[in-house]
Amino acid sequence: RRHRVLLWGVLMAAWEAAWGQLRYSVPEEMPKGSFVGDVIKDLRLQLPALGDRSVHILDKGSTQYFALHGKTGHLVTAERIDREQLCRNVQQCVLRCELIVEGEMKFYEIEVEITDINDNAPTFKDTDLEQRISEMTAPESRFPLPRAHDADSGLNSLQSYELSGDEHFSLAVQTGPGGDQRPELVLEKPLDREEAAFHELVLRASDGGDPARTGTARIRVTVLDANDNAPVFSQAEYTVRVPEDVPVGSVLVTVTATDADEGLNGHVKYGFHKISERESELFHLDSDSGKITVKDDLDFEDISSHELEVQARDGWDLFDTTKVTIIVTDINDNAPKLTLSSAVSTISEDAPSGTTVALVHVQDSDSGANGEVRCTLDGVIPFRLENSQGSYYHVVTTRELDREQVSEYNVTVRAADGGSPPLQSSAVLALRIRVNVTDANDNTPMFSKSIYEARVAENLPPGSLVLRVRATDADAGTNGRVSYSFGNVPNDVRMLFTIDSESGDIRTTGPLDFEEKNKYSFSLEARDGGGLTAHGKVHVDIIDENDNAPEM
Repeated sequence: RRHRVLLWGVLMAAWEAAWGQLRYSVPEEMPKGSFVGDVIKDLRLQLPALGDRSVHILDKGSTQYFALHGKTGHLVTAERIDREQLCRNVQQCVLRCELIVEGEMKFYEIEVEITDINDNAPTFKDTDLEQRISEMTAPESRFPLPRAHDADSGLNSLQSYELSGDEHFSLAVQTGPGGDQRPELVLEKPLDREEAAFHELVLRASDGGDPARTGTARIRVTVLDANDNAPVFSQAEYTVRVPEDVPVGSVLVTVTATDADEGLNGHVKYGFHKISERESELFHLDSDSGKITVKDDLDFEDISSHELEVQARDGWDLFDTTKVTIIVTDINDNAPKLTLSSAVSTISEDAPSGTTVALVHVQDSDSGANGEVRCTLDGVIPFRLENSQGSYYHVVTTRELDREQVSEYNVTVRAADGGSPPLQSSAVLALRIRVNVTDANDNTPMFSKSIYEARVAENLPPGSLVLRVRATDADAGTNGRVSYSFGNVPNDVRMLFTIDSESGDIRTTGPLDFEEKNKYSFSLEARDGGGLTAHGKVHVDIIDENDNAPEM
C-alpha cells in the first residue's frame, strides 16, 4: 500500500512540476530518510554537485521535516512524521517547504501531503460508565452515550458502534451537523427495579481500517425510582471570545442549569460530555458552580476555536446538554523571523544597477495586522529591497558601485510587524549582510610630475642613478600594479639610459660626453595590469667637466 501511495506522489509531482510547483504524498510514520520525491528530476534542473550546499531545503515551519539527499538529490524525510500530532483537527495534512537554488537566486515551492495510516484505535475517555434510568422511563426513550475518539482520518477513523449485553436496550446512532456519529442508548422494554436493579452492557467502537481496530466501554445501567424534571440550561449555546494570553486560572464562562425538582432530584452537577484530550488539558469545569476556567496557556496559532459540550445532571441522572464555543483571539506575541536564504560574498564594482546580492525570507506566525511584516534597510546605502513573491525579498543594487570610495558594505535588513503597538526588541530583528566590492580597472596610472628634470655630470660610470620617476594607480591588485618603460625614443637614448620597469629608476648604461651632446629629452610610459597607460617626459642636462686639455 505504501508503495502505491509513493508511486502516485511521483506521478503527481511530474505533472505539477510543469507549473512551477511540486506536490508529493508520503504516509505518516515512515522512517527518517524515506524517499518522498526526485525534486531535481521533476524540476528538470541542471545543477552542480549537491555537496557544496548550493541547493538546500528550507522548511516553512520551526521544525525541519524534509531534507535533500546529498548524493541522489531526492527529497527525503528528516524525521519520523506523526500526522495526528502534526495536523490535529485538520482533514488534509499538507507540509510546505522550498527548494533554494543559491547560484540562480531561485526557489521552488514544494507541498507534501502526509497521508494517514491506521495507527490509532478508537478509545473512550472512560472505559467504565454508569447510566442511571428511572423505572418509570417509557420505552423508546433515548440516552446519549459517550463518544469514542479516533485520531486517524478518513476510513481509518471511527466508523461504527455496536451494543451488546441486554435485550432491554438497543443502540441508535445519530449523525451530527458535522457528520460525526452520536451513539444513543434506546430503551426497548420497560424496566422493573424489583426484577433487575442493574443491567450490564458493552459499547464497541470500530474504525474502517484493514484490519479494523476497536475500542470498548462497559456500561452499567442502574434502575432508579421516578424523577419527573430534568435540568434545563439557561442558554442552548454559550459563546465567549478570549485573548490567547488570558492568565491561567481565569474564569472564561459560567454555564447555569436549573431543575424544578427538590432535594437530590433537583441538585445539579456539571460535567464535560464532549471534549478532546487536548481540550481537557486546557480547560477545567467546576462540577458545582458551572465555571469553566483555563488551566494551561492558550495559543491562537495552535488552535483558534474550541467547541465543548457540557451536561447538567440532577441527582437521578436526568440531564440537559449545552454547547460552549470558546473563540481564541490573536495577540502580537510572535516576532518576525528573518532568514538569509542566499547571498553573494563579493560583487564587481561595475555590476549593473539592479544586481541581486541576497535573497531574504521573512515570516510572522501571528494573523491579521499582527502578522503583516514590513522590511526596511538601515542607512543611506546603494541597495534597495524588492518584494519578489509572498514573503521573499531580493536585496539589489541601486547603482554601480565604486570600490575606490567604499570597498565593503554591511547591509542591515529590519523587519517589523503591524501590531498596535508593534513589538520592539523581540519583534524588530536585524540581519547583517557583508558585501565585498571587487575591483574593475577603471583608473589609469598617473605620474607624480608631467616633466621630470635632472642634471648629471659627464663621464659617470655605467649604472649611475640619473633620477627616479613614480606613477600611482587607484585600482587594487593587478589593476593597480604599475610598470615603467621608455616611449618612442631615439637610439642614442636607449644606448645611454635604461629604466627599471618596477622601481622607475633611470640609470646610465654608457659614458656621457658633454662635448658630444649636452641635453637629452625622451618620453616615458606607465602601464597598469589591466593595460591602461599614462605618459611623461624626461629632460637630462649634462654638466661639463674639465676633461680636455688646451690644444696648440
